[in-house]
Amino acid sequence: MKERKFIRFAQIAMIGFAGFPALVSAQAANENLIIRVTEGQVSDNASVVLASEPVNRLASDPSVSLSRMGGRGLEPIVRGQSQERVDVLLDGIRVEGACPNRMDPPTSRLSSALAPALEVRTNNRTLRWGPIAGGQVIATTADPQFNGNATTGHVTIGGSDNGNGKLVNAAAAVGSDEAWLRLSGGYDEAGDYEDGDGNKVRSAYKNAEGRADAAWTAESGFFIKGMISRQEENDVKYAGAGMDAPKTDTDLYRMEFGAPVADGEWSLLAWQADVDHTMDNFSLRPAGMMKMQTDSTTETRGLRFILDQSPNSSTDWAVGADLETNDWDATLLNVTSPMPMAVSLMWPGVERERAGIFAEGFRRIARDIKVGAGIRYDRVEMDATKAGNVGSMSMTPAMLYQNAYGATDVKAEDNNVSGFVTSEWRLPQNQALTLTASRSLRSPSVTERYLARNTMGDSWIGNPGLDTEKHHKVELTLSGSKNQWSWKPVVWVDQVDDFVLRYKETPAQCGKPRGCTRYQNIDARLLGVEAQIGWTDGTWNSSSALSSVRGENRDDNKALAQIPPVQFVQTLGWQSMGHSVEAQWQLARRQDRIDPQSGQDAGTSPGYGVFNLYGSHPLMEYLTFNWALDNLFDNTWAPHVSRANTDPFTPDAVRVNEPGRMLRAALTAKW
Repeated sequence: MKERKFIRFAQIAMIGFAGFPALVSAQAANENLIIRVTEGQVSDNASVVLASEPVNRLASDPSVSLSRMGGRGLEPIVRGQSQERVDVLLDGIRVEGACPNRMDPPTSRLSSALAPALEVRTNNRTLRWGPIAGGQVIATTADPQFNGNATTGHVTIGGSDNGNGKLVNAAAAVGSDEAWLRLSGGYDEAGDYEDGDGNKVRSAYKNAEGRADAAWTAESGFFIKGMISRQEENDVKYAGAGMDAPKTDTDLYRMEFGAPVADGEWSLLAWQADVDHTMDNFSLRPAGMMKMQTDSTTETRGLRFILDQSPNSSTDWAVGADLETNDWDATLLNVTSPMPMAVSLMWPGVERERAGIFAEGFRRIARDIKVGAGIRYDRVEMDATKAGNVGSMSMTPAMLYQNAYGATDVKAEDNNVSGFVTSEWRLPQNQALTLTASRSLRSPSVTERYLARNTMGDSWIGNPGLDTEKHHKVELTLSGSKNQWSWKPVVWVDQVDDFVLRYKETPAQCGKPRGCTRYQNIDARLLGVEAQIGWTDGTWNSSSALSSVRGENRDDNKALAQIPPVQFVQTLGWQSMGHSVEAQWQLARRQDRIDPQSGQDAGTSPGYGVFNLYGSHPLMEYLTFNWALDNLFDNTWAPHVSRANTDPFTPDAVRVNEPGRMLRAALTAKW
């Protein structure tokens, strides 16, 4: 399988570079080219944020909830779907986590030194990054803006009182819009914060990052962009897990080429992402009778070629191909004695290869009507190369799969065909009605198919025989604006065939004192409504966002797990002469539709209301003061979707509580 991977990489690379001379000559022959902005080239002004994790900014998005396990590693849940159902792309590259318990979701790799612009996509209106099962979080880092100067950059120094947080980050670029080099880096740390009741929550962490990126654009429009980054997370505590993470190292490499051609442009993106993760139950907490440690790694390689064309003002189309390979390995060790002993091959040398092609197009067929459609094919091959190796108790992963499900073949081959159709009608009074229908296929993840954790107390076994998930979505959106008002109501439904359900067997069913986690396919349905209303007069502004999701297990006529309750966010802001102040009120209804058999819902949850304040003030031409007062009234609260609290020092906590009142402040110098 390894040989096939390298052969396919070489083939795609050769195809891309073999066509390069022809593309350059074609673009030289056409002086009036339409340049399409694609991934990695967006120049949004992403604001410097105070929090260590930029994903926090998605909390005000009505389609997003955030699940907390500790001080870092917030997991985005999009319309009731999370983890492998939500793709995260960092400047066009996909990064996989290295923790089987998801201590390090991909969003934890977002840079706080170069806070990216974030976009959440909930339906297939493009297939270039793959089909959307639950959602996609697109993070794009802005290129430096020189404005005629030779250098540009910023330095930020800040901190917080609750948890004694500290942060410093900086970025500096030299060059011009045509050729530049930028260096950036940062460090932040915090101790355990207190919730609204004054209880300590295990949430301390240390995080350091460094990045170098550069770009060059020729007069012809041909460009090269490169990036290399390193992130080191140390001593990260988790109240929502039985282990902590003393070390997680992430190395990212990215190279992109592109140029104008005909009526658009082409681009070729290559990337590599390596993650090394260690978690244990003794480095950062009192050791029990047995010291347990898990060492895990993830390696990702990818190539993506895209050709975008706009032959006229009413037509756009794109075609592309991509290849991605992943290798996962995780071993649970008993390190109580000087000679470590392998307890479980949690990810037994799992390899996945994905190769895909897509085509899509959009056309305005009348002045007020635009239509679009796309199709994508993905070939997915997965295998557990160490499934025959013996772990503890003389059991191999292959034996565990067979005992749990009767599965005898650990190899999986999926042929996934996805597509969408969409139409947009422009209506009177500056309104637009958009209807999108799509089919998205998702292959089960490495954990869902191959996890093999087996101890004396419990077991967590993946199912190699799982079928692919088939998501059939319909979404209707009405967006509009008039005078000082804007609005956007959304209604959607997602019918899922072969939904991968995680469930818990009781001790009586599986013979383990703490039960057993298993996976199976079911039919499910998710549906919901969202609404956003905004108003502004240039100085004052107000926005309201409401979301409601319902998830149903149609096989058993009961609720799906980890579905957020009805949520409402109200903001009121003021800005003048560079100063801005915003008040935010987050509300959530009680959630009593849960799936206790899943092992993921920590019971029902009460409703809550949290009030936050934010401000930004220019002190002089190049210096800005930013501040935030979170949870002003010091409430004790936790989102329904957060992890169950396993901290022995707060045994009464149902979930990992959010911080109590917290003041954050930072000074930023820009030039």
